[in-house]
Parts: sequence; structure tokens; C-alpha cells
Amino acid sequence: MQIFFKYNWMVREDWYRWCEELSEEELQQNRTGGMGSILYTLFHIVDVEWSWIRLLQGKTDFQESFDGYKSLNKVRKLDAEFHLEVENFVKNWDASMENRLFYDTLPDGRIVTDTWGEIMRHTNAHEIHHIGQLSIWARDIGINPVSANLIGRGLSSHSYK
Repeated sequence: MQIFFKYNWMVREDWYRWCEELSEEELQQNRTGGMGSILYTLFHIVDVEWSWIRLLQGKTDFQESFDGYKSLNKVRKLDAEFHLEVENFVKNWDASMENRLFYDTLPDGRIVTDTWGEIMRHTNAHEIHHIGQLSIWARDIGINPVSANLIGRGLSSHSYK
């Protein structure tokens, strides 16, 4: 479980550095598809990751508006604040947590049941999905996107040196 979270955190940090080359206006420009802008997409990734981890722990969900985070520095600061809790949860993940059940009530009143393992993998896939959108937008503005390659990031205990 930890490898894909670490992978996402590494790629996210690469995207933050990539964004440093763009103006705030470019980061907030409304784009076709995805979450609408580069900056809002990064905010959304951070929000969703932390929110799911909070819900699994039985804590309240994040209810902040993007309006308070409309700069790269503010999104990075929020990410750093949330990361401590997320990383602690991920580091303490063990096999006994995989099949714990999470119940969620949908707006229409239906109750959905998922395992914690499904939610953790969904959280990983969610970020990977949005990173793909950032890559498309990067190409649209004529800048090479961040590499999404997992290989070569040193995530395996047997990685080449």
C-alpha cells in the first residue's frame, strides 16, 4: 500500500516544482476537462486524499473552500499540513485493515459498503487520474509534463543504485 502513496507524493512534489515556472494566472486559468484548472486540480488531489484518510479514521471530513487556497504556496502549505496525518496512517497500514468495512450514505439515502483496502486503492487511482489530466494540460500549453514513470524512483527495496 505504501509504495503507491509514496509514488503519488513524489509525483505531486514534481508537479509543484513544475508549477513554479507558471504564473498564478496560468495556474488558475480555466481549462477543458478535469477539475477546471491546474491549481484547483492540485487542491482537489490533496483534499480527497486527506478526506478519505480522515473518514477511515472516523474523523470529520475537510470542508474548506478552494477560495482560501488560490495560490501555489497556499496549496503546498495545505498539503504539508495534511501530509503528516496521511503519512502516519499509511505508514501504520497493516493487513488487518484491508477488509475492514466502511459504510457511506449517499445523497439519495442508499448505503454503500466498501473495504478500507478498496478506498485506499481508490485514493491512489484518483490522484493518478488527475495527474494524467495535468499532463494533457501541460502539453496543451507547450511544456513537457512531469514524468509519471514509477520505474527509477527508488521505491523498491531492491531498486538499482
